[in-house]
Amino acid sequence: MKAAREHMLRRHLQGRGIHDPRVLAAMAKVPRERFVEPSFRDSAYADQALGIACGQTISQPYMVGLMSQALELAGRERVLEIGTGSGYQAAVLAELAQEVVSIERHQPLSRKAGEVLADLGYSNVTLVVGDGTLGWPPAAPYDRVLVTAAAAQVPPALLEQLVEGGILVIPLGGRDQQVLQAIRKLAEGPVAENLCPCRFVPLVGEEGWTQG
Repeated sequence: MKAAREHMLRRHLQGRGIHDPRVLAAMAKVPRERFVEPSFRDSAYADQALGIACGQTISQPYMVGLMSQALELAGRERVLEIGTGSGYQAAVLAELAQEVVSIERHQPLSRKAGEVLADLGYSNVTLVVGDGTLGWPPAAPYDRVLVTAAAAQVPPALLEQLVEGGILVIPLGGRDQQVLQAIRKLAEGPVAENLCPCRFVPLVGEEGWTQG
């Protein structure tokens, strides 16, 4: 696994423009194989999304690196993640930020992710089961927001819970194809930067897609 992880870092991350040294160090440290299904362990560091329970996916390493880099984390931030999934992205964020709050609508996924995160010693991640499109007001505001599912538009609650000057990273578009955007919240209005085409599972909830 060590050789596979080093190959991922060298070819799929650095080789494709992931240059933030903190992001690279975090992804070198987090054992991705702990977050994938046992049948996919041999493919844990391949640059591809892998299926997990409840019809969800664990994003390809490059996308995890790109989204993490786009957040511009220095280490003191409080991050809201929408879509815990396997917990892998939350673990990477836990290496990069002071505090992570991660919301997942599927209770079994949240429970399993919590077990792995606890076993790996991550004490700065709080897991919540609920509708991620509504954010998590009890812990707001957040310095950064990361959405790991596709939306047609930014859920208003997420922008409201983001501090001024903060960054929201989200895949926006249709159900089958999106563009990953980094949106900075400014006093005069949000400013978006297109990062790359992408394909994520739909963001389901009150301010997202309906199920199905």
